[in-house]
Amino acid sequence: MKKLFSLVLASAVLLAAAAASAEPQRLTMATGGTSGVYFPLGGAISQVLTNKSNGGFAVTAQATGASGENMRLVEAGDVDIAIVQNDVADSAFNGKAPFRSKLGKARAIARLYPEYLHVVASKDSGITKLEDFKGKKISVGARGSGNELNCRQMFEFYGLDYNNVEPIFLPYGETADQFKDRALDGFVFTIGTPNPAIQDITTAQEVVFVPMDGPIADSIVAKFPYLVKDAIPAKTYKGQENAVPTLSVQAILVVREDLPEDTVYKLTKTLFENLADVARAHNKGGEILLDRATDGVTIPFHAGAAKYLKEKGALK
Repeated sequence: MKKLFSLVLASAVLLAAAAASAEPQRLTMATGGTSGVYFPLGGAISQVLTNKSNGGFAVTAQATGASGENMRLVEAGDVDIAIVQNDVADSAFNGKAPFRSKLGKARAIARLYPEYLHVVASKDSGITKLEDFKGKKISVGARGSGNELNCRQMFEFYGLDYNNVEPIFLPYGETADQFKDRALDGFVFTIGTPNPAIQDITTAQEVVFVPMDGPIADSIVAKFPYLVKDAIPAKTYKGQENAVPTLSVQAILVVREDLPEDTVYKLTKTLFENLADVARAHNKGGEILLDRATDGVTIPFHAGAAKYLKEKGALK
């Protein structure tokens, strides 16, 4: 009997030691450029997933070229998790331009926060509506970016294309510098609010926030269901006293489809049960809401995420 008890005790000690020494699952999250929102928010989410998983995960945020590159990284299996615009995810998943083939290995976890289309023009450009962009020098974002994709989508409905506007392909920081130097008539940023570059611009000069609403906005949303009619809140920027009608896309969190269901369930659960910690680390964390977890998501959910969201009534 003593021998049996000793064996049981020894087994228990070995199991406890094995559990204590178990390595956390190491995962990599693709984010965006260091001057944007994706990188610091991704870092905040990664830290919370690591710290609140009881040793289950060790998630590392990686700076990238953002949405388009992130979908390719997930497809190649080079990263496990990524933040992407929902419209870019849709285009990649379905093999639509600017993607040349289907990138079908990403699955959604949840919507994170809205990214508003900021259409901004200099006061002296005379631009007050989208149609006024004809003949003007407009920054449309880095070539092939989600930002540029949004420009192509909306320009079509306003009779604009790259033949009747002068498109300038610049990332956000360089766009802001050139705009302040009066080298641009306007720009389009698809980004969360408040954007530091636009804040900087509006403290230095007067600008016009060009609205997108009415029947044309309805037509755009009807064609592109991942776009949502929205508004930049009043007084987000200096001189912007009223809300600006516009469209928004959603930043969403995606994972590799071949991650185990249990792993993704735990990731999803850990994220949504610790949103206050994400919000303390980055202000955009306050916009991650369980009851809006499916907003604008048009690619399939990972089975693990779907299981958690259905348990909470967020996914039917």
